[in-house]
Amino acid sequence: MNMGLRLLVAVALLLVAASTNAQPTSDPRIADLVQAGKVRFGTFPPQYTKDSATNDLKGPWVEVMRALGSHMKLPVVLIELPTPPRLVECLNNGPCDIGSLGFDPTRADQVGGFTPPFMQVEYTYLVPAGSTVRTVADMDRPGVRIAAVRNHASTLSLGRIAKLAELVIADTPDAAFALLRSAKVDAWASVRPALMEYATELPGSRVIADSYGANFPALVVPKGQPARLAYISEFVEEAKASGVVQRAIDRAGQPGYRVAAPAKR
Repeated sequence: MNMGLRLLVAVALLLVAASTNAQPTSDPRIADLVQAGKVRFGTFPPQYTKDSATNDLKGPWVEVMRALGSHMKLPVVLIELPTPPRLVECLNNGPCDIGSLGFDPTRADQVGGFTPPFMQVEYTYLVPAGSTVRTVADMDRPGVRIAAVRNHASTLSLGRIAKLAELVIADTPDAAFALLRSAKVDAWASVRPALMEYATELPGSRVIADSYGANFPALVVPKGQPARLAYISEFVEEAKASGVVQRAIDRAGQPGYRVAAPAKR
């Protein structure tokens, strides 16, 4: 065989290998997604931010969703939604195939199930310049008003522990931040990374160092999809153990996220 023919054969073999590697997984548990030719993820703020230059969605949640799509060898479609209830609606009645929610007992029957958590992120407060608040314990006092976003896991958790402070509910993170910036509240409660990002837009503001709990984001599926949930749960555990989730967090380049602990067996 001459050199030219050998080269052509080598190139052909590489093309065949590349084509084989690009084929979607044959796992029957996600056969419907493979048949559809894509996987559609629903996501809501603050699970993502937008790249100012490209308008692309970014953040650790987005990176994990893309990693799952790559594992399935399927194109990823990201569907922007405004709130957690809209994500639940999109999963059960609309186009979303997979989403992410922080586990909370009140959400247990809203979707088709939760995977083990893939990340951990703290809940805390953002306070304006001049605030005398230094710790989480300083917040729960009479007369203190705290902005919180409706139906967010951080709000559900805070609602169970706040006894004296008043929660002022907003529909979106932007609306909660507007309450703080206009001095209508004394603090805003949310996940630490989101508060750190918004703090750059409010000179002199501070994110409280300690926390009042943590969000443990999991992937969720529509009702009636136990096989899909099992497949994704396996991916989550493998992705935590192999470093895929840590690399997703690193690629996002946002502080405040940690890989969740392995699920208890």
